[in-house]
Amino acid sequence: MIKTNEEFAAINKAAIESLLTIAETSLNNVERLAALNLNTARAFFADAVANFGALAAVKDPQELIALQSAQAKPAVEKAVAYSRGVYEILSNSANGLSQIVEGQTAELKKSFSTAIEQSLKNAPAGSETVVAAVKSVLAQADSAYETMSQSSQQAKAMIETAVVSANAAAAKLMKAA
Repeated sequence: MIKTNEEFAAINKAAIESLLTIAETSLNNVERLAALNLNTARAFFADAVANFGALAAVKDPQELIALQSAQAKPAVEKAVAYSRGVYEILSNSANGLSQIVEGQTAELKKSFSTAIEQSLKNAPAGSETVVAAVKSVLAQADSAYETMSQSSQQAKAMIETAVVSANAAAAKLMKAA
């Protein structure tokens, strides 16, 4: 029994360590996203000031149309660059967290299964039904996790495809303009 308690303590320690790693990774990604947003806001403000100055110097409608045309392409390019930056940060975050979670989940599942198996070996006679039920629940939980993991990966692939398509469409529109 003491060995089983030690195993459960080791499982809990590993879970806490993985949560701390996930928290640190998440905070790093939030910091990167905040820096991107701050830099984008600064650039937007600088562009707005420059654009306002150029707008104040406009003397006729043709100059206004030329100014708008000249400002449209860089604005779209900056918006696409920003969306790419956000996508890159979020994609890297998702990939990093996914790797951490998958690695820790596999290890925790292995440790937990071993501990449960040892506990079930010490079960009193006549508890075969309970042992079978516990094993069935563990198998169902494992199956549900695998299904959820596959669905998550499919959703991620669909999102990546949509982002690539949207960026390609934006680049095509910029070239056409």
